[in-house]
Amino acid sequence: MTMTAAPNIDWDTFVTVLGDIDVVRDRAQVEKLSKDYYYFSPILQAQLADKTADLVVRPTSEAEVLTVARACVAAKVPLTVRGAGTGNYGQCIPLAGGIILDLSRLNAVKWVRPGTACVQAGAKLAAIDKVTRPQGWEIRMYPSTYRTATIGGFIGGGSGGIGSITYGQLRDRGNLTAVRVVTLEDEPRIIELRGDDVQQVNHAYGTNGIITELEIPLGPAYPWAEVIVTFDDFMTAARFGQALGEADGLIKKLISVHAAPIPSYFMGLKSYLPEGCHAALLMVAEPSMELFEALVSELGGTITYHKSAEETGKKTLLAEFTWNHTTLHARNVDPSLTYLQTLFPYDPQLKLVQHMYEHFGDEVMMHLEYFRVGGAVIPAALQLVRFSTPERLQAIIRYHEEKGAFIANPHTYILEDGGRKEIDTVQVAFKAQVDPYGLLNPGKMRGWLERQAANV
Repeated sequence: MTMTAAPNIDWDTFVTVLGDIDVVRDRAQVEKLSKDYYYFSPILQAQLADKTADLVVRPTSEAEVLTVARACVAAKVPLTVRGAGTGNYGQCIPLAGGIILDLSRLNAVKWVRPGTACVQAGAKLAAIDKVTRPQGWEIRMYPSTYRTATIGGFIGGGSGGIGSITYGQLRDRGNLTAVRVVTLEDEPRIIELRGDDVQQVNHAYGTNGIITELEIPLGPAYPWAEVIVTFDDFMTAARFGQALGEADGLIKKLISVHAAPIPSYFMGLKSYLPEGCHAALLMVAEPSMELFEALVSELGGTITYHKSAEETGKKTLLAEFTWNHTTLHARNVDPSLTYLQTLFPYDPQLKLVQHMYEHFGDEVMMHLEYFRVGGAVIPAALQLVRFSTPERLQAIIRYHEEKGAFIANPHTYILEDGGRKEIDTVQVAFKAQVDPYGLLNPGKMRGWLERQAANV
């Protein structure tokens, strides 16, 4: 695949054009800011380890972003946008050098109204909640990197997370209201996208616009209790997760179920996780606790940990052992582990989940996260995989797909080869309009690469 490469330019002159905008040129710092958590994948480790930017630019305003965009277009320099770098697929790793545009200093919460907020792209998710929760509102969903991830990075590179059991995925209509985007045209401009038009840049890895500001919907802020429930049998734990997800009257934000031996990797929770147990890590609204406990009793679970809403937020959050933090904790114990991302079809009996659990055994350890898809409660798995060879990993993926599971492949940095599985012609067309030279995060959008090849 061909892609735009950083030309041989005089970086001293380029920096001069940027004026007073902060620039990082220290090689160690540039290399650090050129990476994310790509190394969770042994496939991506080999492909991305040597990819770094030439320099990092840290604007503090939208006007400065426009200045950077103008300089990059004039010099034909590739530009890769970065938030906090908490992605897992190399979303913010520059394949062709050039500059990293670090937006972490555009971090203002501009306004909050009932049910909605306007924030700059570099605002951290936890920092947004700190402003909105006293007013009775909170972010609808967030990744396990809640305390460090930025809202722009989450929209650009994420898909869902804690809260998705209620609100679905980021791409679902209504989960993003509006965005302001800086273009890389000959004369860069600011475009506002509203309503369904936001899908032109939603989950596009920053390949077709620099998101500088967003309007996001908020949900009512509940007092969330953190709970661990353990089970002697994994499928009972999985069916408990499904039953809790489908109990619409019980308010919850997180349903995360882990087969043994995964709980043994959670060193910070060891005293609450008996050896060999299967565990559900949960966030439940305190007003729902009484009837939640009745459901636990009905399914034969044991509550081993219960932290009230007043206590949560202190020290480690339970959510920081779920979603891809599960992979992080496991790899801290065994760095040879990798993971999959699997969406099982809707089935209240969880027959395919059970088949995969029994078929692969300890080679593919089952980790389920429940969320809503089209109104139905679905288990998505972020299984831990004992990696042996790329060929065996591919065989595991192929087996899942042949049996009817959908794999959002975490071992590729190509947008369409991961979770999309098809070219989004609307996003490609938008890129042609706002990034005609293909300077934004080149090499990540297959639709654009194929378009370039066809025009050669």
